[in-house]
Formats: sequence, C-alpha cells, structure tokens
Amino acid sequence: MQSFSVDPILGLKESQIDESRKKYGWNELQEKKKKSAFIIFISQFRSFIIYILFFAIILSLIQKEYVDAIIILFILLLNAIIGFVQEYRAEKAIAALKKLSGLKAKVLRNGNLVMIETKEIVPGDILFLEEGNKIPADGRIIEAAVFHVSEASLTGESVPVEKTAELLQGELPLADQKNMVFSGTVVTKGRAKVVVTATGMHAEIGKIADLLSKVEEQLTPLQKKLDDLGKKIGMGTIAICIVVLLVGLFSTGLWNILFSDTAAFIKGAEHWLLLSVALAVAAVPEGLPAIVTIALAIGVKKMIRRNALMRNLPSVETLGETTVICSDKTGTLTKNEMTVRKVFSSNKECAVTGEGYAIQGQILGKADNLLFQIGVLCNDATLYVENNQLKVSGDPTEAALLVSAEKAGVKHDVLQKTWKRVSEEPFDAIRKMMTTVNIDPKTKKKLIFTKGAPEKVIEHCTRILINGKIIKMTPAVKKSILEKNNEFAKGALRVLAFAYKEQDKKALEENLIFVGLQAMIDPPHPEVKEAIATCRKAGIRVIMITGDNKLTAEAIAKEVGIFGDAMEGLTFAQLPKEQQLKFLETTSIFSRVEPSHKMLIVELLQSKGEIVAMTGDGVNDAPALKKADLGIAMGITGTDVAKESSQMVLTDDNFASIVHAVEEGRGIFENIKKFVNYLLSCNLGEVFIIFFALLLFGVQNLPLTAVMLLWLNLITDGLPALALSVDPNPKDLMSKPPRKTSIMNRSMMFNIIYVSILITVGVLGLFLWSKSSGNDLAHMQTVAFTAIIVLELVRLQAIRSEYKLGIFSNKYLVLAVLFSVGLQLLVVYTPLSVFFGTVALTLFDWGIILFVAFIVLLLTILGVGIKNKLAWFKEA
Repeated sequence: MQSFSVDPILGLKESQIDESRKKYGWNELQEKKKKSAFIIFISQFRSFIIYILFFAIILSLIQKEYVDAIIILFILLLNAIIGFVQEYRAEKAIAALKKLSGLKAKVLRNGNLVMIETKEIVPGDILFLEEGNKIPADGRIIEAAVFHVSEASLTGESVPVEKTAELLQGELPLADQKNMVFSGTVVTKGRAKVVVTATGMHAEIGKIADLLSKVEEQLTPLQKKLDDLGKKIGMGTIAICIVVLLVGLFSTGLWNILFSDTAAFIKGAEHWLLLSVALAVAAVPEGLPAIVTIALAIGVKKMIRRNALMRNLPSVETLGETTVICSDKTGTLTKNEMTVRKVFSSNKECAVTGEGYAIQGQILGKADNLLFQIGVLCNDATLYVENNQLKVSGDPTEAALLVSAEKAGVKHDVLQKTWKRVSEEPFDAIRKMMTTVNIDPKTKKKLIFTKGAPEKVIEHCTRILINGKIIKMTPAVKKSILEKNNEFAKGALRVLAFAYKEQDKKALEENLIFVGLQAMIDPPHPEVKEAIATCRKAGIRVIMITGDNKLTAEAIAKEVGIFGDAMEGLTFAQLPKEQQLKFLETTSIFSRVEPSHKMLIVELLQSKGEIVAMTGDGVNDAPALKKADLGIAMGITGTDVAKESSQMVLTDDNFASIVHAVEEGRGIFENIKKFVNYLLSCNLGEVFIIFFALLLFGVQNLPLTAVMLLWLNLITDGLPALALSVDPNPKDLMSKPPRKTSIMNRSMMFNIIYVSILITVGVLGLFLWSKSSGNDLAHMQTVAFTAIIVLELVRLQAIRSEYKLGIFSNKYLVLAVLFSVGLQLLVVYTPLSVFFGTVALTLFDWGIILFVAFIVLLLTILGVGIKNKLAWFKEA
C-alpha cells in the first residue's frame, strides 16, 4: 500500500488513477490482431467464381471489348462494397457484444465504494471481493473473512484454497501464496478486501493469456447449415453452368475451331464463359451467412433495449425454440424490493409501517430490540445517502432488515461500527443460514448471531428468549413458531428467523437461543402476470424454482398465474426417476430448492425433449446454467460466475424481459426464413430461366446477358434481402407453439421450387410475347431483364403477406425496393443502357410486365395457401 501511496480509508485519488493508468495501461489482455477494414474488403474477392470473372475481364481487355470489361469490373466492385459493409457490420456487432459482456468490480476511490468496468482497475486500487466474483486483477489481501478461492484456471488445483491476510515468509510458488489473489480465479466463499498489485499483461494470467476464455467469433449452428446449403446449391449451379458452357461451345461449332483458329475460339468462348460464370454468381447466395449474422446482431441490439443481453450469437437461435422457462422467484418474478411488514418476538406479533427502503415508519407494538440488532449485525448490506436520497448497497433482503431496525430506533451504522465482527460463516444454499461472531463493546464478550430460513434456524435452537428471559425450547413452542411462519408465508411474506448465543465450546450454529421472526413482502413485477399469460399462449411452460418456503412460493405463484402442484426440492430429489418424470408433468412450483435440484430438473426436462431456459444468480447455479439449453443470469444480483456460465444476462432481473427476448428470438428466426426463401427462390428462378431458355430457344436467343445476370445479383441479393432482416414481428408470433422445424423443410422447399417455376414461366412468357410483338433481341432481353427484377421485388411482398405484414410496415424495405427500381430505370432509360445492351421500354411493355407480376403474385399466394392446408407440409 505504501509503494502505491494508497490511503486505506479513501482509496486512490483521481490524479493517482490517471498516473497509474499511464504507467501500467488498461487492465486487459492483448488480443490477437483483428482483421482491418482493408483486409475485409480484399477478402470479398477471394472466391473461385470471382477469379474466373477477373479472367473474363482480362480476356475482354485482350479482345479490346473495353465496355464489357468496365461493366463487369464496376459490378464486381459494387458487389464487393455491399459484401464488405455486411461483413464489417457483423464484425462490429460481435465486438460490441464482447464489450457489453464485460464484468464489473467494486472498488474504493475518493472515499466512495463504486462499481467500475474491470478494465478500468489500476494497481493500487482497493478491491472488494465476495462469493461469486471473478477476480479481475492480482492483489494482496488486506482483510479476509472465511475467504476461499478456486485457482484451477491458474494452478490446476481443483480444490478451492482458503486465503488469509497474514504475512508470509520466503519466495513461494503461486499455489502457496495464500495472502494473494490472482486475475481470472473465482471466489467460492466469503469476502475480502484486496489492494491491486498487477493488472492486464503484468498479472500472472497475462503470462498465460490463452487460458482466459472469451466470447468467440464463431459461426452459429444456423449459419453453418446455411453456409453448407449455399455450398450445395453452388455445386449444383456450377454443374448447370458447365452444361451451359459446353452446350454453347458445341452448338455454335466453336469446339471444332479450337486448334485451327484459336483466336476466334477464344473470342467466342469468352462470351459463353462469361455467361456461365455470371449465372453462377447470380445463383449462388454467397451473402447468406453475412446477412444471418447481421439479422442476429440487429436482434441482439433490440434485445438490449428490452433488458436482455445475449452473450453470444448462437444463443439467439435457442430462444425461439424454448419450450420451458425455469424461473427463480425472488427478483425475477418479484421486484426484490423487500419491506418488512410483520415481526414476531416473545410470542407477540407486531405490524411494521412504511414503504420500500424509506426509514419513515414504525413498529406497531413492542418487539424485542435484540431481534433488530441481530438483523443489523448479521448483515453485509449498507444504506447510504446520495443526492439527498437513501440508497441501498448489497442484498435487498438484508437492506430491508437495516430499514426495519431504523424504524425500531436501532441505528444500524453505529451498531456496525461498535460491534466489531471477528468471524463469520456466510450464507449458502444448503445450510440456508448466515452466522457472524461480534464483540460486545461493553462486556468484550464474543456473541454469535444467526439468521436464516425458520425451519433451519429452529433446528439449531435449544432455547428461546421471551420477555427478556431465556427458557427451554419445547416441541410445543417449536410447533407454534412454525405455525406462525406458515401463517406469514400463506400471505406471500418471505420469513427469516433470528437467533443468538454467547460463544461456547459447541459448534458455531448449535445450542442457539431463538429470538424471533421478521416477515417481508416482495411484490411481483406488475408486468409478470401478463408475461406468463403470453408464455401460456405461446406454448411455453413456466416453472417456478425458489429457495423460499413452499407456502410463500404457492402464494406468489397464484398471484402471477403459475398453476400446478407444489413440491419441495428435497422431496422431489428423493423420488425414483419414473416418479420424478411423472410429477414433473404436473408440478410447476418447486420450493426450498438447492443447486443440485436445479440441475436434476433441467436434466429430466431435457430427457423429455424440452428446450430449457434456466435462471440463476449464485456460484452454485453455474452448473445448471451451463447444462440448460439457455442459461439466464441476473444482471443486478447475479455473480460473475453465474454471468460467465450463462448465455443471456437480464439487465433488470425481470421475468418479462425473458419473454420479450423469446419473442425477439422467434422474430429473428422468421426473418431469416424470409430472406432464405427470397434469395433461394429468386436465384433458382434465374438458373431455370437460362437453362430452359437454352433448351427451348437455342444459344442465339437467350433472355439475359452475362452483364444483366451480374446486375441482378447486385440488385436482388443486396439491399432488399438485407432489409428483410429488420422486418417487424408478426402480431401472432407469440400465439404459436415453439418451432421445432429446421429452415429447409418440405414447406420451404415447396415455396422455393414453386415460386422459381412461376418466375421462370412468367419471364419466358414475356420474352416470347415480346418476340411475337416484332421486337428485336435487345428489346426482348430488356423486357425479360426488367420483368425478373419486378417479379423478384413482388416476391418480397408475397413472402411478407404470409405474415400479414403491410407493404409500408418496414421503411428500410420500402427504401431498398425504391433504390433497386431506381437502379433499373437508370440502366434502361439513361446512356448507361449502351453498356447493358438495353433499350427503353414503352408504357405498354410496363403494363404487360406488371400484369404478369400481378398474376404471379396471385398464384404464389394461392399455391402457398393450399400448401399450408396440406398435412404433409406440416412436418415436425
């Protein structure tokens, strides 16, 4: 502390923090160098098909076909820019996700306890650590209370190590440095105060930085499937393109002059090579994985606005499939804003007035002051004033006990300063009790104070305090106390029992003297009832899992609309597996649950084929959070360990935010389905048009040129497909059961093939109509070229109509369509038409094209409607 000039009472000053940061840098590990924007742009040209196109440009330049070369190069550059924007945005989205997923730490600065991002910690900072924290920097322990740390990530030692503030002698290996903590390790028990000695790459973990787990930039399962699908489509398309090339070469007789007139062969082959490659470029949906990433990233941003932070992109896909949500009660279904309403001591019940954490209120009746003193001393919360308002730091239940003490005239701050704590046994989910050892400032005797679940505390009590006298605890007295506990619990009150003793030779929590009960209300979040009703409508089952009393759990469940049987965790765990599975069908309320019970419930639900979301906040919840299909940690009350074991963090600890996130997850999946449907049906249509035109009209009368095909790829695979990713959610999204189908099912295959055929018939029909009207090939090709773009843009609304979405419900899509139409008008009605081989269309041409588009739209809606009614397409 001297070497960093740090004041143990005030911590570092602002000037010291800046100086230390300049000297030691940010508290973060160096990451591998990220791809620059230039590298991302260059990578857009790394494709076999693109290489062939560059070869075609070189051939065009050799043949002095400069116009063709410039147009192909221009379209390639535009395509690369769109691909670059998509990939760059996806990279930025993943980087932002990493930043948001960062942990925070509690430090002492300028005399105040503040929460800061762990990267802001500097050597000399005084750090406060407690159970569940991931230690953010190396440091020397100043104070420790039953402090245990898991150092498996650093030393390989699987058993947590007990730490101390004592001075140690000699040069010791890391594993024996009991008075030090190290970055990346985890607090498993107790609390400590630490002065930071090393940060970032200077910390021990910095020397072995690969051990630190990060949010990985990985393809999601859906992206992998679509990437694989794209490759398969690409292989099929390339096969068709090779057929087109070979047919062109043989049917025009070019093959026969390969050796006799090589120059003429190259000039003729260049046309067919360019056409084949252009067809491949237009048909392969190479932008699909990038658009999926952007859709997922946009969804993640929307979820953040609704208080749900996804820690990685693959988890977004799981959201839409969720069938069961196992939720904690306190803080998730309820507000976690505790207010003591009733107290019970010396066989008397007293009401407590006041609201929230305001200390205005009173105890109506006479209650033992010792009840409130234990509530203050066996407590780690603090009350402080900020901007003339009373604020709470620590557990809300403990804060409520400080407030009730103030109402009883017990000054919590004075008591905590004068009654020095010398030892403690922290609360855990198995014992369900917390115990402290404090020194009485008057007698200098050590007193033991305990609080916890009434049934657990009473088990350890042999005596009871009544009107200042200590008498023996009889079975009848125990029964009456438990009856009072049940009475409070039935009124949806959370009850804690309080006991004490002078230190004796017996175990810390044995031979206790019972003092009384404090019962507090924790009202449900107002929006939870509606959220649970939405879950029911959406086919999602909600199970309440709580450490609270069974009667309290049932009362709250009834209030929020969770219906079903109730059972205690231990009772459930002791049943044979067959009975567990049977009870799980009807039991929706689990009380007095321990972490191992959570894991059991998750495993059993998964064995029944359920997709399970599980909430948690403590160290012991981590295994269940990892095991669940979607682990959900609490952002406010959750420990670092719980957050790092989860896939989603609730920034407001509210159950309704889970339901909002599920809705967004479903919406993202539906939007991905839309643009997969759109891209593949349009691309396949283009392949069909060239393939069947070749068979029907021969090589001299193809409806599209290579340049036209490349332009189509730019207009339809670009902005319109991207705009679909921000389509609004359909109104009936949460009225359907969770999806269990993949994207590429029978229904999607029908949509793609059926619409591709309609587009092919429509375009080739217009091509023939234009020919029969006496138009030349350039006019016929312009009609076909424009018709494809109109039909593909009409296809957008046909897909959206299945979701009952209006034309103007997505402003980005409207802009994308207008932009695409504008680009097409440019290449038809401006001097650019020379480069594209197009001619100006008449109003009559446009009328016929729009009429065919209307017919295709009607047939699409009709065909899809009939398909939706056929059982064969409703596959699981």
